[in-house]
Amino acid sequence: MILHPSPEGKVEQLARFPYRFFVVTFVWSWLVWLPLVLATAGILPVDKSLVSVLSMPVSILAAFGPAVGAFVCLKTLHGEGAVRQYLRGLLDFRLGWQAWFIPILVLGGSTWLAWILPELWGEPRVEMFLPSVWVFLPYVLFMILFLGGQEELGWRGYILDTLEARLGAWLGNLLLGVIWAFWHLPLFFIQGTSQTFMPFAGFVLLMTGYSWFFSWVRQVSGKRTWAGLIVHGWANAFVPLFPTVVMVEGAPQPRYWIWVGLTFVIGLITMVIRSRKTNPEDRRRSMEKSVVSPETAAIDLPPTT
Repeated sequence: MILHPSPEGKVEQLARFPYRFFVVTFVWSWLVWLPLVLATAGILPVDKSLVSVLSMPVSILAAFGPAVGAFVCLKTLHGEGAVRQYLRGLLDFRLGWQAWFIPILVLGGSTWLAWILPELWGEPRVEMFLPSVWVFLPYVLFMILFLGGQEELGWRGYILDTLEARLGAWLGNLLLGVIWAFWHLPLFFIQGTSQTFMPFAGFVLLMTGYSWFFSWVRQVSGKRTWAGLIVHGWANAFVPLFPTVVMVEGAPQPRYWIWVGLTFVIGLITMVIRSRKTNPEDRRRSMEKSVVSPETAAIDLPPTT
């Protein structure tokens, strides 16, 4: 049963911001990353080689922060039934051909282009980080489920509709991209991560471009959560196949900036396409969904506090 609040209640809910989700997400992830940050800084007496070994398993756990934020909000704002309904929605793989194949073509093509272009003016080739090309497909599955894709249970799968309803698709995804970039901030201070070699300003632009593109993929899938997991997994998986970051202290990063620029432009283009296909009636329905009272258990009705 869906309970619609009064017009005054709608205005009050629209004025609120979903702080709870972001607080839970950041607290979970940053606390998990914190020991490695302290160890890298020499505050904790941990061998630096051990920090490099632990960075991946710790990051897997930390990357569940957005999912934890989503489930906490679902349970506290919508009740147990909302969690079960959300989980049932994860069994829907009817994404449509665009959501299945366009991320592969677009993300694979842009990452490959950023990787190969600098060779035209004499930059040495950066060899792929994977031990063999034959491990790529299992690696994609690993990225989707454990090292990036699972973030989408919270980012696009839960909080995006709330932000878009309040701020619009352009600004809502811009804000989410910036927040998403800052959520990664501890990785820039952990030995052994690729982020330690990335200029942070470029990373903000990268996450903004991804945020716009990922939201378009989710939109064409019918707002199915799996679309977010898949596009995020492909995005992460192409990076070691076509490396765009030279993991050497002080090395120039032409590939990185080409990658950032291409991703940002791709995000802009897909948002223009999405904006032209979104009519006022669709925006009105999205707004109405966002202001339904928290007592409802409908998963496509995001929280407002």
